Amino acid sequence: MSDSYRLLVRNAKQVVQICNSGEKFLTKDGMQDLRVVENGSMVIGRDGLIKAVGPADAIRSQYAEASFDRVVDAEGMCVVPGLVDAHTHPVWAGDRVHEFAMKLAGASYMEVHRAGGGIHFTVDHTRAATAPELLASLRGRLGRMQRAGSTLVECKSGYGLELCTELKMLQVIEEARSSMAINVSSTYCGAHAVPRGKTMSEATQDVLQVQLPRLKELMASGKLRVDNIDVFCEHGVFDLEATRAILQAGKDMGLNINFHGDELHPMNSAQLGAELGALAISHLEEVTDEGIAAMAQAKTAAVLLPTTAYILRLPQPRAKDMLDAGVIVALGSDFNPNAYCCSMPIVMHLACVNMKMSMTEALAAATINAAYALGRSHTHGSLEVGKHGDLLLLDATRWEHLIYQLGGHQDIIRYVVIAGNVVHANDRTIDL
Repeated sequence: MSDSYRLLVRNAKQVVQICNSGEKFLTKDGMQDLRVVENGSMVIGRDGLIKAVGPADAIRSQYAEASFDRVVDAEGMCVVPGLVDAHTHPVWAGDRVHEFAMKLAGASYMEVHRAGGGIHFTVDHTRAATAPELLASLRGRLGRMQRAGSTLVECKSGYGLELCTELKMLQVIEEARSSMAINVSSTYCGAHAVPRGKTMSEATQDVLQVQLPRLKELMASGKLRVDNIDVFCEHGVFDLEATRAILQAGKDMGLNINFHGDELHPMNSAQLGAELGALAISHLEEVTDEGIAAMAQAKTAAVLLPTTAYILRLPQPRAKDMLDAGVIVALGSDFNPNAYCCSMPIVMHLACVNMKMSMTEALAAATINAAYALGRSHTHGSLEVGKHGDLLLLDATRWEHLIYQLGGHQDIIRYVVIAGNVVHANDRTIDL
């Protein structure tokens, strides 16, 4: 071939495709048998899409006459897809490090919440912050996530709880999406908590009659892109009927349903999500057997957040029960002031140790299945021809080192590549 391409990655010890037949998600046995090319190479075109993946000899012969903007010799390295973080709250002001001591002393999430901390503390600071201040902190957080291997991140609003600040947050997310290499999925989460001075009914009506209509106008005019709608369905927050009304209204606007459910109490959120055709439900620490069965039947992804259960000392999500039932299991960091973790490699490690997932299950959950939870598995989450050229090059002879080494990702990730462009290079190497 005499064409010109953006990137050639050659001679990798392993290229972990995850899947190679156009699968939109993996379940059960499929998560145990990931597609791996030994001694592989891959080509990414100028459009940022993958053009070829296969044995190094075959790629070398096929592209012998081609030119490349950049060639990376990956001998002794492994290639995996860019990681997908399916649940984050990265737009906020005012950290809550002081609450960590309260939690260590035994205070529950809702006790902190009722004491004026938690979400309400962050809401006050986020309302007071300017858009440039929020954008600067968001860019810094997304940069940390990118250096830790995340190339697609879901970003929620939800620390405004009224129209002006919710829109400010969504506009900041949109500015980051348009100005940074990292891929972003934007989520409206105006029903993250009941604002001080309002009842749940009043907060629900504000979302339905004020916030969503304005959001619909901005989306229709092309001034704002939003992908998903989220509600915190929980005792003392939004009950099932309020959640149903808000999620259905968002779905009617063309938003994917992707919400918090069954975290602290068994609310039957999983059954509601399955009934509404939810793309994904997060948390699920208290999901019932009936909820698991409903999600499996509806092909609603379970976005599990091992950092939350770890930090709040909650029961771990029932990952193995979900996997055995055929649920599409995905992972997210739940990055927020209450669970400050930017690293999907650490999330995968916790998923394996605390939720008893295998390493192949964790990697599939943090790639193809997390992409499915965001409606993006047709473009992201695996290394297949036609998909976005987002990948990690690992300074390791086996890909499992990315999960096995707790916190070791800082040195293991040699390159982060998005759309065929190297967006992070770590020149330090380590001996394994």
